[in-house]
Amino acid sequence: MGNCFPNSSTKSKSEISPATAKPTSAVTVKLSGPPNSLATSYLRFALLHKKVHLRFVPSEDEKPTIHVGAETVSGSQEVLLRYIEDKFPEPRLMLWKFNLEGFDEATPPIVKTIWLQHRSMLWHMERMVRWSEDLAARGGRRAVDPSVGTPKMEIRKFAKSYSQLHELMVEHAQMEERILFPVLESVDRGMCKSANEEHGRELPMMNGIKEYIKSIGVMMDSGVCSEELFSLASRFKSLQMMCKAHFEEEEKDLLPMVEAAEMGKGKQKKLMNQSLELMRGTHSNVCDFLLQGLTPQEAMQYLDLLMNFADPNFISSFICQQDIAG
Repeated sequence: MGNCFPNSSTKSKSEISPATAKPTSAVTVKLSGPPNSLATSYLRFALLHKKVHLRFVPSEDEKPTIHVGAETVSGSQEVLLRYIEDKFPEPRLMLWKFNLEGFDEATPPIVKTIWLQHRSMLWHMERMVRWSEDLAARGGRRAVDPSVGTPKMEIRKFAKSYSQLHELMVEHAQMEERILFPVLESVDRGMCKSANEEHGRELPMMNGIKEYIKSIGVMMDSGVCSEELFSLASRFKSLQMMCKAHFEEEEKDLLPMVEAAEMGKGKQKKLMNQSLELMRGTHSNVCDFLLQGLTPQEAMQYLDLLMNFADPNFISSFICQQDIAG
């Protein structure tokens, strides 16, 4: 076993998420509007992706207003979003039609939601794999990046990040098992057997990794952790491969069957509301984390789904509570 010595020339692979990265544009945009407005919060997310300097000014006006230099634009959410897209072309946020992965307006919203959640979980899983491999390569030694802190501080940050991913993955699986799978099983019994079995295999591995990270944090007190870190990286790689195969199977064999079930719009909306309600913990606690795992276009599509199909009071409970000043 190796020791956890300080000082290393290897930079940590943990990444700054798009939502928390520093602005890259010199332009300052002032956004004014009701602080508890969904439209205001939605536009804030869009502007943060544009990496501009954002300043929020609370206002009692019903409609949000954007100020850029001498320009002042007010109007509906769609009007302001189009202005943002024209004024700051990169990165492009809106597709105006949901055509990711060949989806269209007829695709059930729960299918789009699950697909986007898969994308976020895989992105975060890849990030955790690379981070764990970097930790192992350094033997737990200090990273060059001073913001990472000491080895124990880095392990705590690593544990927090995985705890967020764990929460997202567990509630996602529960949503499928309690909301989606029963609908499919009612049409064709046994259709979801394989997916349920994969959930059963993944959960013990996920829980085991969470406990293993805790034990590594304790081991660092005695400075012994090199072999354990290599083992941790290996466990993450195995979980990543398992989840990737699982998601691909669901997207190929199960999700198309939701559309084939020919549910009406009313039932589709009810299914969507039930799935979001079951994932209340995820959206209340790690909504930013989920969105950080998506491309700018995907993140805005996810917000569109929430605002179009979920209960407004429920959405407000986690979107409007975010720090609107960015």
